[in-house]
Amino acid sequence: MPTHAEKRVLRHGREELFQIVADVHRYPEFLPWCVGARIISREENRLIADLTIGFKLFRETFRSEVTLDRPGQVRVRYLNGPFRYLNNTWTFREVEGGTEVDFFVDFEFRSRLLQAVIGTVFNEAVRVMVRAFERRAAQIHGRPGAAAVTAPRG
Repeated sequence: MPTHAEKRVLRHGREELFQIVADVHRYPEFLPWCVGARIISREENRLIADLTIGFKLFRETFRSEVTLDRPGQVRVRYLNGPFRYLNNTWTFREVEGGTEVDFFVDFEFRSRLLQAVIGTVFNEAVRVMVRAFERRAAQIHGRPGAAAVTAPRG
């Protein structure tokens, strides 16, 4: 049930930003609450990955199929784990001054308890995660991240 979507213009190239999102195995290095990442299989433009998320007393692992449409989009399709469903898409579009990043996530946990706990902090947690990707881009590419920030949509 929680849904979050936002657009930002970042002063990085589309390929640079795409690569940060596509490097799923590196998420534990910079993404809050991501305590583990394991690539199960990899093809040219698709991978299957397990991510382990830790939040307070909760620790859950889920498997997803990640489709890489270089350099324009990364789509995540949920396969199994603690969710009823999970939809996540990153879209990258060149614009004046950088790259417009359009981020969307929508999910629901199977557990009502977990849904209630996450639901109370969901929007802020997603904002923190999006900022973590921005900081990662600045760390790797050494340039300021945000050229302009547009209001969250949805």
